[in-house]
Amino acid sequence: METLFETNLSLPLIQKGKVRDIYDIDDRRMLIVTTDRLSAFDVVFDDGIAKKGAVLTSVANFWFDKTQHIIPNHLTHEPLNSVLNDQEVEQVEGRAIIVKKLKPLALEAIVRGYIIGSGWKDYQNTGKMCGITLPKNLKLAQKLPDVMFTPSSKAAVGEHDENIDFATTVAILGEDMAQQVKQASLALYRFAAEFALERGIIIADTKFEFGLDENNTLTLMDEVLTPDSSRFWSAKDYQVGESPQSFDKQIVRDYLETLDWNKAPPAPKLPQNIIEKTANKYQQVQQLLMQ
Repeated sequence: METLFETNLSLPLIQKGKVRDIYDIDDRRMLIVTTDRLSAFDVVFDDGIAKKGAVLTSVANFWFDKTQHIIPNHLTHEPLNSVLNDQEVEQVEGRAIIVKKLKPLALEAIVRGYIIGSGWKDYQNTGKMCGITLPKNLKLAQKLPDVMFTPSSKAAVGEHDENIDFATTVAILGEDMAQQVKQASLALYRFAAEFALERGIIIADTKFEFGLDENNTLTLMDEVLTPDSSRFWSAKDYQVGESPQSFDKQIVRDYLETLDWNKAPPAPKLPQNIIEKTANKYQQVQQLLMQ
């Protein structure tokens, strides 16, 4: 399978995101294509990761199926050839899904089970993570005393998301919907974290996105529990106090942290070995989860 960086379909293009291209079908449905584009620190790179889009689509669909008992999701399960011609199906097969059109909620629902990344930096500076006071003397990559819901605002392409507190979440969504999002996010994370751990994967943190259907029912959308939206660690190699071996694009993030780069466009060129290692990690997590 060759790297798919751009898509070209006969349907109207609604949005070209960091990784996904979204096409209009009708007033009820859209087509989402997950490309092999790579984004890190909210910047899209010129280098693609081979098979990444297919892996992300496969893993997300796997989790959508596994979590239907917790919350409904946006999948319609309609075949691609119902809206695309044969040549277009060949272009995006394994990378595209037909989904319900939803009214998206204006936040990213982030859940953290371990302290790492920006949360670790925040804790070192303030003793808090996303404004929430934590116990003293936590170590890098340590499991948190309890799972934390730490939402962020949704940024446009090229801009950075910003952490928000629960009061701001309530101001955006209203008390009832904010509670629904929080409880659904925590339930999804806890279920997935237990499932993944049995297969040798620690889900350190993840993000969910939600929308409302025509009945204002909260619905899971976008992607779920993929190596792009989550930090997956190898359970057998995990050591508190050390940066864990990762099954996600942390390889790219760690490499970028060694550069003199301000995390703004243009993105630096990635070495071939970093691209290949990242591609292998995506495929490893797919194999472990779906074995």
